[in-house]
Amino acid sequence: MDVAQRLPRLAPQGWVGLFLLAVCWPLNWTLPGQRTAYLFFPLWLGYILVMDALVCRRTGASLWTRSRKGFVLLFVLSAPAWWLFEIINERTGNWEYLGVGTFTPLQYYALCTWSFSTVMPAVFETAEWVRSFHWIESLPEGGCVRDTRRFFLGLFLTGLVMLALTLLWPKYFYPFVWISLALIFEPLNRWLGRRHFLEWLRRGDWRPVVSLALGALICGFFWEMWNYWSWPQWIYHTPGAQFLHVFEMPLLGYGGYIPFALELFALKNFLWPRGPRLAL
Repeated sequence: MDVAQRLPRLAPQGWVGLFLLAVCWPLNWTLPGQRTAYLFFPLWLGYILVMDALVCRRTGASLWTRSRKGFVLLFVLSAPAWWLFEIINERTGNWEYLGVGTFTPLQYYALCTWSFSTVMPAVFETAEWVRSFHWIESLPEGGCVRDTRRFFLGLFLTGLVMLALTLLWPKYFYPFVWISLALIFEPLNRWLGRRHFLEWLRRGDWRPVVSLALGALICGFFWEMWNYWSWPQWIYHTPGAQFLHVFEMPLLGYGGYIPFALELFALKNFLWPRGPRLAL
């Protein structure tokens, strides 16, 4: 009998998560007024808890069961990590939030921080869930990435140039936002002796990277779907890509979620080197 057969069908946190989803999802789409500002966090907490329970069901352990303190602190880390993208967006203007004019600045920043705290837990829980499937485990080895000083220096300088181009000419180079930070922080993590995803690629093991990318893409679908009938909500301004929308997001924009997962992973390891190790 394998681990999944011995475990209960769903861990307690999963039932709590299902309850939050069942309550907050319809309320977020049907209540009048500024409901999303207050329902975004419990809705995504429900998603995170369900994913955690599914991971536990499939593997016997999860972020919550391995370290409850680490699970909670991941929410704390997530907020400043996403605020970094919000700061860059002040220059690029790729998205804006509609319906936030009634909030005071203190309310706006507090509610945003509360909501942004769910980004990392959602992506990492989903990545662990993707990693638990046999088809991911059975992926063949891919190309190996050379772990040399010159290579990491090249990544770092490329990331800096990409970020500079984004800030100088955002209309043309804004897509670099979703890869430049990974190229900057991955070498920094390597030089500081911290975890980095190129450790896997050096051995030709692309499964963790695929899991992270698909985890962010799945989260991206739910972010955009739940946003579509929300209020307040965000909309996009993406020059050259404003066609074939899936919800508010242009279809090409979903491609940004793939490297975004690597940026989150690099930021986690840089900001919290002793943080929980992901089961990837």
